[in-house]
Amino acid sequence: MRQLCEYLECGQIVSTHGVRGTVRLESRCDSPRVLASLKRMYRKKGGEYVELKVVSSSIQKNMVLCTFEGLDSLEAAAAMKGTVLYARREDFRLRRGEYFWADMMELPVIDDETGEVYGHLSNILTPGAHQVYVVKREAGEFMIPAVPEFIKEISLGEERAEGIYVKLIEGMIE
Repeated sequence: MRQLCEYLECGQIVSTHGVRGTVRLESRCDSPRVLASLKRMYRKKGGEYVELKVVSSSIQKNMVLCTFEGLDSLEAAAAMKGTVLYARREDFRLRRGEYFWADMMELPVIDDETGEVYGHLSNILTPGAHQVYVVKREAGEFMIPAVPEFIKEISLGEERAEGIYVKLIEGMIE
């Protein structure tokens, strides 16, 4: 079983808001609501994760406005622009059958009935109503809509070998 990362990318500081150190965050979570619910985030500094305590956060137009302890001026906030933020895995609550994208990347995509390995998950797209999994193989890439008709099971090695178990229809790979 693979070692899972303790820290997961959750957002990025894209700009400032006002003059008191509030920053505007782009969410890399399922929704801005998830990002706004965090009480602490982390930034990487010299290979270490440095904690940033959240004083307040709110959602504005699909972005998160956030104030961190000790970040209390426009200049300090502007210096943080572009900073990628992380959260600890334990700060999120996943329901049964939910997985972090970071844990799914590079999992083998396996035929649920035959065990044939089609390739590895290389990307997840969110174009609309459902996600689309991009599978990389030697002959190129193909996409699978992430719906129950095609995705039968995702396993991180708990009960079954690691992989994304699928049932594809004819022509899906070409």
